[in-house]
Amino acid sequence: MTQNRGRNGPVEHGFPHLATVRASTTALFRRLSADGIRAYDTSFAPAEAAFDAGDDLHLGAQRVAAATVRALRLPDARMVVSFREMEQAATVELAAGPEYFVEVNDRFRTHRRDLAAALAHEVTHVLLHRLDLRFPGTAENEILTDTAATYLGAGWLLLDAYREDALTHQRFGYLTPEEFGYVLAKRAALFGEDPATWFTSPQAYEAYVRGRAQAERDHRRAPLTAAGPLARRRYAKARRAGAGTDAEAGVGAGAGADGSAYRFERDGSGAGLRVSFPCPVCAQRLRVPVGGRLRARCGLCRTVLDCTT
Repeated sequence: MTQNRGRNGPVEHGFPHLATVRASTTALFRRLSADGIRAYDTSFAPAEAAFDAGDDLHLGAQRVAAATVRALRLPDARMVVSFREMEQAATVELAAGPEYFVEVNDRFRTHRRDLAAALAHEVTHVLLHRLDLRFPGTAENEILTDTAATYLGAGWLLLDAYREDALTHQRFGYLTPEEFGYVLAKRAALFGEDPATWFTSPQAYEAYVRGRAQAERDHRRAPLTAAGPLARRRYAKARRAGAGTDAEAGVGAGAGADGSAYRFERDGSGAGLRVSFPCPVCAQRLRVPVGGRLRARCGLCRTVLDCTT
């Protein structure tokens, strides 16, 4: 279900769902594998989302739906799109397939520029249904859907549907604009993309920049060698505290405000102090020895990280 935040309601900002976004990224890598993720190396093309007022309504909707299906690598799925009055932007009926029935809000009859955004979320629901990938709670599952859509190349459309000015307050989906930007920046770094040229909404581009800054901070968090001096000093202090942690307790100082930073623990075998921290690409926690500069390879996304532990 694509949530429609209309022009009368406030738009939530910041990163309130970041822990769930990171868990969603990890779950996506675990289900698809690193090679499976990298198969989505081509993002949804802006030209495929174009839907002019002069186009036939139903033929145009089916064309955009088919393009979304191709972008998410579901070639044997067919979307049947219909329009009706509804509170949500869109909903999809999940079944065995190959046909899936998508209902979209009547306002897309005229506001056609955002139809692809609504369909991106619904087709991703179909993809996750087929992958049997879901979270227990409804809200968490919707965040998983938005994260997957964005990481796999179609969710930038949901961010581009965000507009906020004196007359309009609109966004789709369950992530904040900055969180969409965060996930999009993660994807851009993985595939070497520059999505900046795709945005038609200036507010969406600004949110992407803020999200990109947050994503870049993940790559500068200790014990990564790229961490700055302040982060290194905090890490050293936490390491000294962690070195005094007994083996049974296992966890030392160093967890950040979002609960995702480094943690220290002693190996029960007496092998010494180890530090665990989230991979900046897939958010899987890595566990490496404390003892100088080393290279760590994430077993999930296969990223090689330069660390100073």
